[in-house]
Amino acid sequence: MKANTAMLNDDGVSARQTAFFAAFVLPIYKLLELPALLARFAAGDLLLPALIQFLLQTGVIVGLLFAASRSEKTLVERLEERLGKWSRLVYGVYALVFLFSAVLPLLDLEKFVYAVFYDTSPTLFSFAAFFLFSAFLCTKGVKALGRIGDLSLFLFLFPFLALIIMSLVEADITNLLPLFEQPFSNTVSGVTYTAPHFLDALFLLPLIGNLRFKKGDGVKITTGYVSGSLFTLLFLAVFYGVYSTVAMRKHYAFAKIAQYFPVLSVVGRIDLIFVYMLCVVLFFYTAIPLRNAVAYTVKASGIPSKTLLSFIVNLGAFLFVLFCNKYYDNIYAFFGNYAFPFVWVFANLLPLLLLLLGIRTKKENKENSHA
Repeated sequence: MKANTAMLNDDGVSARQTAFFAAFVLPIYKLLELPALLARFAAGDLLLPALIQFLLQTGVIVGLLFAASRSEKTLVERLEERLGKWSRLVYGVYALVFLFSAVLPLLDLEKFVYAVFYDTSPTLFSFAAFFLFSAFLCTKGVKALGRIGDLSLFLFLFPFLALIIMSLVEADITNLLPLFEQPFSNTVSGVTYTAPHFLDALFLLPLIGNLRFKKGDGVKITTGYVSGSLFTLLFLAVFYGVYSTVAMRKHYAFAKIAQYFPVLSVVGRIDLIFVYMLCVVLFFYTAIPLRNAVAYTVKASGIPSKTLLSFIVNLGAFLFVLFCNKYYDNIYAFFGNYAFPFVWVFANLLPLLLLLLGIRTKKENKENSHA
């Protein structure tokens, strides 16, 4: 019991849960529309823009972990101590950033659910049930994110591996050859257009920010993120091996990657069992930025009721999806063509300013010397 208590900080976030979150939650959204997008820009070189993005995100995450390791206090505690009331401005900005980051996952999830779960035309309010779950999650603290990481170990790993094994029968990995066949400008376009799909450091920020760092935590979390990156790269390779030049037209990738497994013609679409399990993780992923937006709005505004804010945020998100889904292509084009500077600044560069919190003040040095 003491060992378990020692692993957790005051908010119940552990390095193990953060590592699981990085390995099993962060990849799920990348298995939906990203493979088709990368194939559209880079064809058989689709692994290269993804690898560039993962290296960039790994650098930011390592920077955050280094900043977290510089004190026994969490990054959140140090931020509030040093900035005082100005920390509310930071929370307010990131509440908006998380709302912005929720747009594409919400639209993608709605399209995906209607395409996979319904044989007939769904009603306009069929997607509303998701927001009941999201509203509940939005009232929970950061501990809930850690528990999502634990749950996703079972909900992601087994079905993911099952779908990959089923897909390998029809996959021809030589479709990826020859390497570097596409112009490098296509890779750059793939990197910029898909930037909103790589918000990994941003999604890990609340977890790392509330982690009371201990020796070895950085290795655990980095290993978790690298594992999630390898899962995604493996999926991209197998996906292109199955679909080759038509991959750019194959939306909702993880629902289609195993559909040509020969046994399915005899026993039926048993692959959908694994797809449904992954869908639970996708629901978690889509609700998380809304939860973070509510949590940071509470910190920025001082409003004590998460329930009221959760209702407002989720009602607004529901109305947005209801009325804006018809503009899906235009919204996607806007994010793909113009959002990458926003992503790189608010999701990558600004979080690295937390490295400044690793520089001890004179007061902290004095306290350490007395200790």
